Amino acid sequence: MSQPTTATGDDAIASRAIANPLPAATGGRPDQRAARWPDWGTRHGGVWLLLAIGMGIGLATRMILLLKSAGDVSWNSSLLAAFAWGGLFDLAVVLWCCLPLTLILAVLPARAFERRAVRSLMRLALFAGGYLMLFVALAEWFFWDEFGVRFNFIAVDYLVYTTEVIGNIRESYPLTPLFTAIGIIAVVISFAFHRLGWSDQWLAHRAAAASARWRAAASWTAATLALGLALDQRVVPHFDNAYNAELAKNGVWSFFAAFRANQLDFERFYPTLPEELAFARMHATLAADGGGTPAAGQRDLLRQVSHPGPELHLNVVQITVESLSAEFLTRYGETRGLTPNLDALVPKALVFDRMYATGNRTDRGMEALTLGVPPTPGRSLVKRPENAGLFTLGSVFRAKGYATTFMYGGYGYFDNMNAFFGGNGYRVVDRTQVPAADVTFANIWGACDEDLFRWTLREADRDFAAGRPFFQFVMTTSNHRPYTFPVGRIDLPPKTSGRAGGVKYTDYAIGEFLRAASTRPWFKETVFVIVADHCASSAGRTELPVQNYHIPLLIYAPGGQVQPGPVATLGSQVDFGPTLLGLLGWSYPSRFYGHDLTALPAEAGGRALIGNYQKVALYRDGKLAVLQPVRQGATYSYDERTHELRPQPRDAGLLEEAIAYYQTASWLFKHHVQRDSIAIAAAP
Repeated sequence: MSQPTTATGDDAIASRAIANPLPAATGGRPDQRAARWPDWGTRHGGVWLLLAIGMGIGLATRMILLLKSAGDVSWNSSLLAAFAWGGLFDLAVVLWCCLPLTLILAVLPARAFERRAVRSLMRLALFAGGYLMLFVALAEWFFWDEFGVRFNFIAVDYLVYTTEVIGNIRESYPLTPLFTAIGIIAVVISFAFHRLGWSDQWLAHRAAAASARWRAAASWTAATLALGLALDQRVVPHFDNAYNAELAKNGVWSFFAAFRANQLDFERFYPTLPEELAFARMHATLAADGGGTPAAGQRDLLRQVSHPGPELHLNVVQITVESLSAEFLTRYGETRGLTPNLDALVPKALVFDRMYATGNRTDRGMEALTLGVPPTPGRSLVKRPENAGLFTLGSVFRAKGYATTFMYGGYGYFDNMNAFFGGNGYRVVDRTQVPAADVTFANIWGACDEDLFRWTLREADRDFAAGRPFFQFVMTTSNHRPYTFPVGRIDLPPKTSGRAGGVKYTDYAIGEFLRAASTRPWFKETVFVIVADHCASSAGRTELPVQNYHIPLLIYAPGGQVQPGPVATLGSQVDFGPTLLGLLGWSYPSRFYGHDLTALPAEAGGRALIGNYQKVALYRDGKLAVLQPVRQGATYSYDERTHELRPQPRDAGLLEEAIAYYQTASWLFKHHVQRDSIAIAAAP
């Protein structure tokens, strides 16, 4: 006769618990709510509860962002698709978030929940999970409010510079009330689960054999890995409206997707041409302005740009203004009078009415204005390794005997600015280089623009006294959230007036700078440049809203060396260097991708190069050729008056030209051809 087996260990405890359940959370009394649906009374019931919290917050976040952008989204069936795809990404993210709790619950022995401390820790885990998810949702709201998208490369970059970013958030938003509010919401959720009996059902369940616990954990883990590996933002169907496409994403998933793709190999992910053909196309394109043609067959853009007549060795002060969209100037439709000083400068300057930024970050503007290269996918070259000793606008100036300086009101380690400019031969002057007394007002981003311009005058005076012409790259900061600046300068209050106040204060500071400069002996031998690094916002109904790359470019020579007037030729920041040097009448060896916009014949027209980390584009003749991973290209028509972007039949010629720009730029940097020994050897 067979003997009955005896259960031991966790299995024995589990058997006894099943035979005589005594819910610890209810003082040993049978829980009348245990029969209700849904039944959370399993060892991994807490994971289900956390999953419910996460999915609920994800849906609520998407609904709130939808209402925030109600006037921009397309209210059609694609919105349902966006919510469906978004729900899948929410599920994948929440499963990953739940994985630690899943494994902890598998490890805990059957009798663990008999202990009050363990039950308290599990309740705390539910509260902490809810609070963390609400915190992320709040962060998504502010990011969407600023950029009109889910977390992307900008968020990845900001994570690196926590001092500035956290400081900016602290100075911009009432954090204590906000954190208190999400804490209250997390408490309400936890209390609701208690009142419904769901958390009690879970914590009262002690029947958890080791084998059952690990089977449940294995199932949760398998589901997490399967969904996590299967999902990819690149397989999401195309949405005609970029806002709908962003609603189809999850912020946390998008953040890590951007982190993984911070450098994209163009040859691997984008459509390409044979290298010989790509360089041949590029050589022919560069010859359009008559500035010299690279040698046939070489995989390089090196050419000699020649101008007849004497060269003008004028000083140059390039003021690169933070987030100055063209639309802020009265010339381009602004009616609030935010830029009276720039408006007064327009009749005295050479004004480029169709100038476009290459990207939507400061480092992209610096890249194009300094290197004259297209915005290759992924991170800006300013932030990539091995970016020292490149051919730059500064290296051309230094070859002519100029002192070159990078001026910044903040701490230039942000965005790798000091390393980039210092590594390319510029003298760096940032907040660390000046005495504390030289800072009269500052926020987290840096000293106010008035302080920055006072330093700029001092550096210019120093170079003038030393008998050296100077080229200064001046980067402002005041037109940046939290939009704080000295009181009493303009008729708008700091911070509460938002972007309008930031724009008007920066305009005021530029006006004061020019008035102070006019008293200097070098004033009439100086060219002043006003240009933006990027627009105030890059969000739009399309993923590349061309109008949100439109920036001002004013070149002003008080000595009359540059004739004022409008320039209607289409261009982008890569054209700044060749255009400036053309106005000075210089001859020089060049590796710039840009044209001298004042020398392009009418029949050649112009073009603009723009991008947003993954999508890169070429805009010319009313058409936009867009390249995107994986190996995709499309053509659109664009109306500069209505800003309407419409899909068009594939334009093979325009797409090949776009490919040639971006493929050769990627190749030249990867193979170290963009380097220039002058950049280091001639450093002051």
